[in-house]
Amino acid sequence: MDQKIFADLHNHTTASDGDYTPDQMVKQAKDLGIKAIGITDHDTLNGLKTAVAAGKKYDIEVIPGVEVSVRFKRSYFTGTLHLLCYFPSTRLKDPEFVDAVKTILAQGRGEKLVRARVDEINNVFGPGQNMALLKRNLAYEDISGVSHNATRRHFALVLKEKFGIADAKMLTSIIGNDSPAYLPSGIELEQAMAIIREKNIFAALAHPAAGSFPGDGHYKEVLPPLEIVQRMLPEFIAAGIRGLEVHYPGHTRAHQDLMKSWAKQHHLVVTGGSDCHGGTDRPFGLEGLSQSEFVLFKAALT
Repeated sequence: MDQKIFADLHNHTTASDGDYTPDQMVKQAKDLGIKAIGITDHDTLNGLKTAVAAGKKYDIEVIPGVEVSVRFKRSYFTGTLHLLCYFPSTRLKDPEFVDAVKTILAQGRGEKLVRARVDEINNVFGPGQNMALLKRNLAYEDISGVSHNATRRHFALVLKEKFGIADAKMLTSIIGNDSPAYLPSGIELEQAMAIIREKNIFAALAHPAAGSFPGDGHYKEVLPPLEIVQRMLPEFIAAGIRGLEVHYPGHTRAHQDLMKSWAKQHHLVVTGGSDCHGGTDRPFGLEGLSQSEFVLFKAALT
């Protein structure tokens, strides 16, 4: 982006599927001269208190958040879309708030979902099946040994390291949205509404155009094309979102311009961030908000 990054509001730590601890993540903001950072691990609040403490240590404003997975299984789309949910750091001191959010998030991930996904993969791609691709059945312990908050990234890692499946197309055929073994993760949109409305959380639709990013890339993943997101946008607005992630590494300049027009049309606050997961494929500090955009975001947050 051409503008100077003041705040990078989309980042993952070791609390979910990032390579950096919360402290390391915040220190990167200090090292790059970025004044504010959002910590938005997948479906967990576990790294936020540590991140806020690191913010005080490094004199960086930390915006606590969580990237909430919302699942859909429809004729035109089966998969997961994401909401970036932010709130003031003072709310981490409220046990009732924290417990309520954790209870809702727990319904979308965890051991039950991982075991169900393992079974589906074995039923379709295990030894002796019509579409057999695995040399042995995948075990739950294969995945839980890597992470107790497993995502698609962890399944891919295990399939590469323990099953020798490194081809990107083959991996996608096993764990992608179009796989016959695919089970979406996340909570229902109605459950997300309980977080957004009842808990008064600022929610932004994450990377809405990344699924239409031209060519291959780590930011595209298996997200739906822009047309699907546009079709579903009214549902998210009705659910209570107040923001739209415009600045994102997987958005072309044309996409960012289109997202800005959506934000203006629907009176949504512009958000943005790098979606950092590590130092190589998804580094920190690639995208974010200017100072003026951050001021508007903060006004909507409080």
